[in-house]
Amino acid sequence: MNKYELAVVLSAKLEDEERAAAIEKIKGYITRYNGTVTNVDEWGKKRLAYEIQKMREAFYYFIQFESDNVCPNEVESHIRIMEPVIRYLCVKQEA
Repeated sequence: MNKYELAVVLSAKLEDEERAAAIEKIKGYITRYNGTVTNVDEWGKKRLAYEIQKMREAFYYFIQFESDNVCPNEVESHIRIMEPVIRYLCVKQEA
């Protein structure tokens, strides 16, 4: 099992329930592909470094999870088409 960190940037136009639903959906994808979510950090609304889709602010989330090599690719393929997600990045953490 490898340790991964998934950074997700969600649209600032979302309501609290919609953001929570999007994060739960992402966590569901991780568990569906045999991953285990160990921690979810919510950084809240932050200013973006540059304008994306005419937005200057967005909500930042960092999800740590453990899984095999297949899970991150599968999760990314689903996150890529999620509408509330502006940007995402999944990286393998050092041991």
